[in-house]
Amino acid sequence: MKHWQMNRDGQGIAWLTLDQDGSAVNTLSVDVLDELDSLLARLEATPPDGLILRSAKPVGFIAGADVKGFAGLTDTTAAEAYIHRAHVLLDRLAGLACPSVALIHGHCLGGGLELALACRHRLATDDAKTRLGFPEVRLGIFPGFGGTVRTPARIGHLAALDLMLTGRTVDGRAAKRLGLVDDCVPLRQLDAAALAVLRQPPAPRRPTFIQRASGWPWMRGLVAGQLRKRTAVHADPTHYPAPHALIEHWRQHAGNSAALYASEAREVARLLAGDTAQNLIRVFLLQERLKALGARNASAPRRLHVVGAGVMGGDIAAWAALHGLSVSLQDRNPEQMARALGRARALFSKQLKTSRLVTQAMDRLLPDARGEGVACADVVIEAIVEDVAIKRALFAELVPRMRSDALLATNTSSIPLEVLGERLPHPESLVGLHFFNPVARMPLLEIVRGPGTAPAAVDRALAFARQIGKLPLPVASRPGFLVNRILMPYLLEAVALVEEGAAPEAVDHAATAFGMPMGPVELADSVGLDICLAVAGKLGSGSSDSLPESLRTHVATGRLGRKSGQGYYRWREGKPVRGSQVSFTSEQQDRLLLRLINEAVACLREGVVDDADALDAGVVFGAGFAPHTGGPLHYLSQHDPATLHARLLALAERHGEHFTPDPGWARFTGA
Repeated sequence: MKHWQMNRDGQGIAWLTLDQDGSAVNTLSVDVLDELDSLLARLEATPPDGLILRSAKPVGFIAGADVKGFAGLTDTTAAEAYIHRAHVLLDRLAGLACPSVALIHGHCLGGGLELALACRHRLATDDAKTRLGFPEVRLGIFPGFGGTVRTPARIGHLAALDLMLTGRTVDGRAAKRLGLVDDCVPLRQLDAAALAVLRQPPAPRRPTFIQRASGWPWMRGLVAGQLRKRTAVHADPTHYPAPHALIEHWRQHAGNSAALYASEAREVARLLAGDTAQNLIRVFLLQERLKALGARNASAPRRLHVVGAGVMGGDIAAWAALHGLSVSLQDRNPEQMARALGRARALFSKQLKTSRLVTQAMDRLLPDARGEGVACADVVIEAIVEDVAIKRALFAELVPRMRSDALLATNTSSIPLEVLGERLPHPESLVGLHFFNPVARMPLLEIVRGPGTAPAAVDRALAFARQIGKLPLPVASRPGFLVNRILMPYLLEAVALVEEGAAPEAVDHAATAFGMPMGPVELADSVGLDICLAVAGKLGSGSSDSLPESLRTHVATGRLGRKSGQGYYRWREGKPVRGSQVSFTSEQQDRLLLRLINEAVACLREGVVDDADALDAGVVFGAGFAPHTGGPLHYLSQHDPATLHARLLALAERHGEHFTPDPGWARFTGA
């Protein structure tokens, strides 16, 4: 067989190992399920004394179903047949005459966890890399391989729904507390623990009374009502129907296995064939594409030096130390350095939990006022003020002290590389590493290449991005690169609408109703109106005289947004104080979104990124563009480009030439 290996030992135990051919991770692809079908027939014909199911992949057990196989699966009949087949296979695994144990290390997600739950027992490793969960909701579906049947039976209704509705994952210890696994042991003891479980099975664990009672028929309606309210806060059912469909599926059928299986196949197939799931699957595959970019260079950096301990520089240093790099952080201001180290400790405490791991991470982050770490760093990043002369002066100090093979990078957000590298002896070695704020939450890292940037430098930057868990996006050196350039017209149009008399709440509602995670006025306030004004000026989004008057006035009077407590909103405890939600017009929504899409079309035409998929990935992961649409250019291609083009022309007639369609629209309209 290509994917599975089965051996029987001298004790009559069958060891079934999954090592999917041609893949770094195991997934439940059609081929993998076909082979499992054959193996189950052999196990049914000649039952062993016990079955141990494990993975040969170092990274984990099973990552879930084959998401690539879901792309384009818009035939509900075919989707339902696929799900029904998985039900039958896992039922056969659960019904084997012998006891079975799933050995879990690394990731055990989605269909992989559903397969593990079909075994009689489960053991997990106790290291931080082991993660169990149901991320299907992030793909626009919910667990469909029997997960909604077996999980509540194992851990209770409320706990099961929490995992499925949030998509969160838990480590081995938490999984044991929940009842997902029977025990949690070190990796080296996993095989021995499996044999011990087969010799002396643990007593079945029942969910608590409250967990069981929440599934009683008269309770389910009350629980479902509360779950709908909580879920609607984070997932608009118009854009993200899956969690709401899961709640209704559970409300109607909990406790009835046959009905749950039938509804699971029917509802997951319906969701899978829908636009939201297909677009979220597209976004997932775009994410995998970006991850793969950093895998082509094996020489990942280990030592980093960051110059500038401000919010951005300090947080870059902390994030790299969190991911295992040795980091030196340089700044002449001791107060700024102290604040950066304080933020780093808070990040480590939140992410690492135990004091031992926090201490180890802090030991990897060294304050370095004199810059002694420059000489031994694999990568040197400047993250100082956005000023060409000051950055050039810093480079003149750094380059003579750097190793000849070290990578020099700038965190500039808008200055072209060719301008910054003009006086460098080897400008081809300079790359841009444009992080987004907050560093710990924003997954994208723009890898900026100038006209003369060496391919080897880009490759090292890509490897560095993956080393610290970021999604690398190669972009050409243009003012604002990709994300800032596309965002700025959108933000400026929002400000223009407010100046014309629209309430900030109405403008933001126009964006969030489309599916944006945050409205543009709130976003501008959050970024800082002074930063918006400065970036808009650098990008040529208008002369200083043509920029919105209120934006210049707010900055001049110190009303900078969240950081000053007052911008277009008044801010209290880090949140905007809103009036009642105000309705918006379709034209207001068009002005925001079509201006953003028009800029995206221009970026594609100019070659800022390699292709439309890369652009969509950048704007989704760097700007939060509504994921359920699949990205701005995908949205354009799926929604009658000629009609959108005509609406843009109408806006240009009414509101000015900044709405003039870019010549790149011809690619989409065919005109």
